[in-house]
Amino acid sequence: MTLYITRTPRFSRRPWEQRWVEPEPRESYCDIVIPVDVKAEEDAYLISAFIPGVSAQDLNIQVVNETVTIQGEIKVIRGENENYLLSERPSGRFNRVLTLPDQLDASKAEADISNGILTLRIPKSEEAKPKSIKVVSK
Repeated sequence: MTLYITRTPRFSRRPWEQRWVEPEPRESYCDIVIPVDVKAEEDAYLISAFIPGVSAQDLNIQVVNETVTIQGEIKVIRGENENYLLSERPSGRFNRVLTLPDQLDASKAEADISNGILTLRIPKSEEAKPKSIKVVSK
């Protein structure tokens, strides 16, 4: 059973807006939705994404403020003249945008991909970390 394939655009417009707006090019649609887990630690966030068959060279990860963007492409080579009885492996571009509750420190982010699992560790920025304030009595 495949749970992470969709053929819908990233967002839908209201019917009356569709008459005046040019349709989006096919490249702006996402064919694949990658499942992720996000774990909050005291000083960082751990993100695990399920992306089988994707190499490190096919990934683009961006961290801006509290937003993490994971982009890439799953490439499955299928011959044109081959007669598939069943073809369920997804292929195509994916784009996942995650907005986290705190500002992130992109300069200290770490990424690793192993066995089809992308693991990101992104520390919270110093401004987002809790601060202790010493109280002085007079």
